This record gives sequence, C-alpha cells and structure tokens, in this order.
Amino acid sequence: MDTDTAILAELRGLRRRLPQVTGSVLAGADGLLITRDLNGADADSIAALAAATLGLGRRFADTAGHGDLQETLIHGSHGQVGLYAVGTRALLAVLAAAQVERDLLHRHARQVADQVGELLRARPVTNVPDPAPHFLDNRAPLAVRTPMATLPYNPALPRRRF
Repeated sequence: MDTDTAILAELRGLRRRLPQVTGSVLAGADGLLITRDLNGADADSIAALAAATLGLGRRFADTAGHGDLQETLIHGSHGQVGLYAVGTRALLAVLAAAQVERDLLHRHARQVADQVGELLRARPVTNVPDPAPHFLDNRAPLAVRTPMATLPYNPALPRRRF
C-alpha cells in the first residue's frame, strides 16, 4: 500500500471508530491540503485555517510559558474541530459533532496523528520547500516564518505532495 492510500485509510478509520467524527483534513504546516476524508465542506479553506489556528495556538502556549502545544479544540454551536500537530511538517483537523466526548476524540485523533506522522516521516516532500523550521520558530519575523516568495505560483490552489 502506498503512503497516500495508507494515510487516507487512517483518516477513514478514525471516522469508523468514532461515529461522531464527521470528517478530517490533513494539511502541511503551510496550510496546503495534503488529503481529506470530508463531505460537504471546503477542505482547502479548512487546511489553511487549521494551519493558521495551530500556529497561533503554538505562539500563545509559548508566550504564556505553557510549553509545547498539544492540541487546539474549537467548540461551535453545531460541532467541534480538533487540531493536532503531525510531526513538524503537517497537521490534522478533525471535525466532530457537538456531543462527541472530548477525551475520546483526543485519544483517537492523537493516535491517527501519530500514525500519519510515521507515514510522512518515511516519505520526503517532493514539490514544495519545507517551511517547518520557520513555522515552528515563533520568534522569527512573520516574513521569515512564511517564505511565500519561495513557493511556486499556482492559481489552482496547489496541493502539497509527500
């Protein structure tokens, strides 16, 4: 089984194990979509927003002196979104129903994030420079953390391939 298929199987397995999960998105640290198991939502926008939110959460935890960010959970009136770091190069956004048990969601989503992290570690990035060192350095100037000039222009919302 190739890496892309194995990653998608992990995302689909999360939804099977936890029926309150309505979908998930795997994105690069730069916010570009890697893959998704999602119906009826804009996966590209979720990927970009998840990267921005996780970056802010990391900055907030660091500024508050609370150590490394473990996850971010967003509660909405109709559901929840959990954001989990997947190594240093990616993140997992998990969309779930409002009534999902938080500890159960975190346990299953963290397992998937760890498994996907192992799969990604085995396969190098092929088409976009890795922004992870700057993305993780909260003290670097914003222009350094997001090297947009190094990314190739693609008006069709480029997808990061691992």
